[in-house]
Amino acid sequence: MKLKNKIHLGTSVLLVVIVILMNTAVYFAASFMLREADVERAAADAAQIAGDVSSPAESITSSDLLRAYAPPNGMVRVILPDGTVDGVAASPDASRLRERAAAFTKGEKREIIRDDKGSAYARVALPVIWRGGEVASLELWEDLQATERILTILRGVLSAALLIAVIPAVISARVLGAIISNPVEQMTETMRRIRKSGTHERIETSGGRHDELQDMALTFNDMMNLLEENYRKQEAFVQNASHELKTPLTVVESYARLLKRRGKDYPDLFDESVEAIYEEALRMKELTQQLLALARRDETWNVKMETIDMAAFVRETADSFQRAYKRRVDVRIKETCSVKTDRAKLRQLLFIFLDNARKYSEKEICLEVEKQEIRVIDQGMGIPASDLPKVFDRFYRVDKARARKTGGFGLGLSLAKELAEALGIILRIESEEGRGTIVILTFSECSSAERKDERGKEE
Repeated sequence: MKLKNKIHLGTSVLLVVIVILMNTAVYFAASFMLREADVERAAADAAQIAGDVSSPAESITSSDLLRAYAPPNGMVRVILPDGTVDGVAASPDASRLRERAAAFTKGEKREIIRDDKGSAYARVALPVIWRGGEVASLELWEDLQATERILTILRGVLSAALLIAVIPAVISARVLGAIISNPVEQMTETMRRIRKSGTHERIETSGGRHDELQDMALTFNDMMNLLEENYRKQEAFVQNASHELKTPLTVVESYARLLKRRGKDYPDLFDESVEAIYEEALRMKELTQQLLALARRDETWNVKMETIDMAAFVRETADSFQRAYKRRVDVRIKETCSVKTDRAKLRQLLFIFLDNARKYSEKEICLEVEKQEIRVIDQGMGIPASDLPKVFDRFYRVDKARARKTGGFGLGLSLAKELAEALGIILRIESEEGRGTIVILTFSECSSAERKDERGKEE
């Protein structure tokens, strides 16, 4: 069953049940109050009669005395303690009540009784002082036809109200089902079209609506925006990766063909070709490693946390970098502390930024430690403000010609971002074109801080 039909059926049944329960409650409440009022009225009439006929004179027969008090469509009689009836008066329409068995009742009694024909009567029995001071029971029967007619009319009105309420309930349930299910059906249909066509369609939204269905449509559109953006990035990733791999492969193929034709005859050409092939092989190896690290980060980011002293770690990293690349690194410790991190991955992260600083700056590189931050500072060409938000995107390069010259692939900063997220480090880049770049690594926790003001230069 479709959602629309479920909502329609469920809502309609619920509304009908609610109306039935309300009508039933109204009917029984009205019936109870009307009959209680009739019994109270009959009790008041019986009390008045009992006061009027108490201790009657011997010269008046009991029936003649009671005849003046006989109610319309009812009966009044006096029952002696032995159960015999001493006087009875009944209206013509209630003459059949005379045949009802008489029973002496001690004290007061009130009840509603139905006869064989289904007519309802209020019966009230009261003690009364009778002839010779004997205590008898005065029994009054009053017909409840008026109340029954009112209840019959009330049943008809409530039944009509039920029928009248069912029609708008069914219509409103259908409308409600359509309101709720239409956006869902629209979303489902959009998904089917997307699956068939491969496009990234959006659901039309209304600015005047502010409900959960509108939120669902907006969330779906946001999801499609994200999917489309990821698709574009994936497409660009494949294109750029293919291009970057194609270039060194073309160089390798060209030199290999040259070696095949004339390499044996020209030793200089042989050495040149082998060197070129070797350099391009290294470039492909580096690119492949970076691509694999980014593609399999969920598997490779096996973080092993340990507590390290930031100052000692930065000096050690700077020494290793200087020995590998023969570039001076100025280490400045302003205020150090101990942090909990993965030593190897933090070293890899710093090497990425130090290597960028080496490639794009001929002047000295500075590593600065202050509180919970490590700063990598260079005085190179800097990054334009318009390019700063994109520098962490894969294969993005500020200047493609310059990046090709320096050997960059546009993957280093993407890898750095992934490493920083794995270590819980916040990355921030501040740069001014023509004046240099500052990369700031902020750690979430830091302890055992010591104040230091020193400057160390390593060759």
